[in-house]
Amino acid sequence: MSNPHPSPRRRAIATVCLSGTLPDKLEAAALAGFDAVEIFEPDLLLFDGTARDVRRIAGDLGLEIVLLQPLRNFEGLPEPKRARAFALAERKFDLMAELGTDLLLVCSSLDAEASGDRARIAADLAELAERAARRGLRIGYEALAFGAHIRHWHEAWEVVQRANHPALGLILDSFHLFALGDDPAPIAALPGARIFFVQLADAPKLTLDPISWSRHYRNFPGQGDFPLAGFLRAVAASGYAGPLSLEVFNDEFRASAPRPTAQDAIRGLIALEAEAGLAPLPPPPALEGVGFVEFALDPGAAAETARLLTTLGFARLGHIAAEPGAEVYGAGGIRFILNTAAEGLAHGHFLRHGPSVAALGLVVDDAAATLARAEGLHVSLWREPLGAFSLPALRAPDGLLLYLLEKDAVAGFWQAALIAETAPNPPPEPRWERIDHLAIALPAGAMDRFVLFYRSVFGLLPGPRTDLPDRFGLIQSRPLENREKTFRLPLNVSESPATATGRFVATHGPGVQHIALAARDIFGLADSLSARGFTPLAVTANYYEDLAAASGLDAAEIAKLAARNLLYDRDGGGEFYHFYSPAIPGGLFFEGLERRGYQGYGAANAPFRLAAQRRGER
Repeated sequence: MSNPHPSPRRRAIATVCLSGTLPDKLEAAALAGFDAVEIFEPDLLLFDGTARDVRRIAGDLGLEIVLLQPLRNFEGLPEPKRARAFALAERKFDLMAELGTDLLLVCSSLDAEASGDRARIAADLAELAERAARRGLRIGYEALAFGAHIRHWHEAWEVVQRANHPALGLILDSFHLFALGDDPAPIAALPGARIFFVQLADAPKLTLDPISWSRHYRNFPGQGDFPLAGFLRAVAASGYAGPLSLEVFNDEFRASAPRPTAQDAIRGLIALEAEAGLAPLPPPPALEGVGFVEFALDPGAAAETARLLTTLGFARLGHIAAEPGAEVYGAGGIRFILNTAAEGLAHGHFLRHGPSVAALGLVVDDAAATLARAEGLHVSLWREPLGAFSLPALRAPDGLLLYLLEKDAVAGFWQAALIAETAPNPPPEPRWERIDHLAIALPAGAMDRFVLFYRSVFGLLPGPRTDLPDRFGLIQSRPLENREKTFRLPLNVSESPATATGRFVATHGPGVQHIALAARDIFGLADSLSARGFTPLAVTANYYEDLAAASGLDAAEIAKLAARNLLYDRDGGGEFYHFYSPAIPGGLFFEGLERRGYQGYGAANAPFRLAAQRRGER
C-alpha cells in the first residue's frame, strides 16, 4: 500500500496513539498514509501471534517498523537490578530482530534506587550500545520530563556525548521539552546524525504534574498549545533526516475508533511540516466569511423556518436553478437556502440528521489553492453543480459540506444560480449585516478533531476554553476565529446528555445548532422585528435586576433592554447586545447581536439563555 502524499521524511506513528488490536492499529496507520510505526511493546505483548507475524502484517501494509519502545528503568541501577536490566535488554534485542527494526528507545529512569551519577549512567548506556552494535542495532536515549535524574533533553545529550558510542544517540520528544519550558533553539546546533529519532506531541497548557499531563492529555499537532513549528525547524536545522513520529498518550483517543484518529494524526503532522517549512502545502486561505447557509428540511420544517425568517426580516428571493426545491431567503449580506429536494446531498443529510444545516458557503480568496491545501491534508473533496456553476467543496468531520466561493465571484454565483421570483432588493429596514458566528454542537471527545480540521485547513485560531453552566451539566465551549474575526466558529461539547448540547447531539448528531446574525442599531432592529410579529426568547425580570446591580447601567438603559428582551455584556473592548429566537424544527436557533468593540460571545449570559430555552421546550 503506497502513500499518495509522500513526504521528504518518513511519517511515523506510535501504536500507543490508537485504539484496538495491534493489527487494527497497523491497518489504520497505513490507510491514513503513514510510512512507518513505532511498536509500543505492551501492544506486542497483547498480540495473539509472534513478532514475526507483526513484521509480516506491517510489511504487507507498506509500513516500516522504525522503533521498539520502551526500555524503562535501565541505567544507574544497583545489583542485582542492573543484571536483570541487561538481561531484559537482550530479550528486547531478540524482539527487534524478529520485528525487523534496529532502534530501541531507552527512556530515562524513574527508579528510586537508580544513581544520578552521570558517569555511571553514561557507562551503562555505553555498554548497552556496545551489546546492541554487535547485533547491528542502535540505542536511542530519551529524557522524560518526570525522570528521576535526567529530565531535560540537554541532560540526555550530555550523557550521550559522555558515553561516546556510535550506536548510542539522542531521542527528542517535543512533549518532554515543552512540559518543562525548555528552549528548542539550541537543538539546531546538534549534529543531526547523533539524533536517532524525533517524537512529536502537542498538548493543552495545564497545571498538572508532568507525568499525569504526559500520560493522559497529549494530543496531535494542531490540537494543543505547544509551539511545535519552532521545535521542528530547530530539528531540521541540525541536519536530522530521520522519521518524524507521533507519540500521543490520550485517554479519549484510546477510546475512539482507530481510523479517524489516525486520519487526524496524519493531518496534524502534515500541517505542522508545512508550517515549519518542511513540506509543500498552499497557505491557509483568506477566509472572508459565510456566503450562505443551506438547510436540509422537509416541507413542514421548511414552512416553519420560512415563517421565522420572515419575521426576522428576511425576504424570499427565489430558488436555486438546479434545484427548484431549494428556496433562497436573504437580507443584508446574509443568504439562507431552504432545501426540501427529495434527492441529492441535502436530502441525504436530512435522512441522517433530520432538519439541519447541511452545507455552508465559505467565501475565500482562492478556491483552487484551498482545495489543494485540503487535498494535501487528506480531506475529502466534492464538486457540486449548481446551475451554470460547479462549486468545489470539502467535507468536514461531521459530514457538513463546505462550499468554496471566491470573493470576486459571489455576485456572479448568485446571478447564475438563483432564479429570482421577487425583486432582489432587501426588505425594508434590513439592519442585518452578516453572519457573525455559527456554533457547532459536538459529541463528547470530538473537540480536538474539529479544532485540528478547521485550524489545519483554514488557519483558524483556537481561543480559550470556556465552561457554560447548564442546569443539567456543563457545556465546554471553544471558539475558532480567523485573524480578522470575520469568521467565528464556537465548538460546544458536553459530557452530560441532559444539557442543551447533549440533547441536540443525541437527537440530531453533531452539527450547527446556533446561527448568530450581526446587526447595526439593535434597538431599532428589535422594534422593527416586533412589528413584523417576531417574539424573542423571554428573559426573566431577575436577570435585569441582577444586571442593574452588577453592571452600573442606569434604570432607563435597563428598561430599554428589558422591553426588548435584550441581554447585555461587556469586556475590555466594549459592549455587547443580543437576543435569541425560539428554536426551529431540528433544534437550531438564531441570535441577533450588535458588537460595539466587544470580542466575546456573551458567555456570562449563557445560563439565562439555556434556562429560557429549557422553559420554552415545555
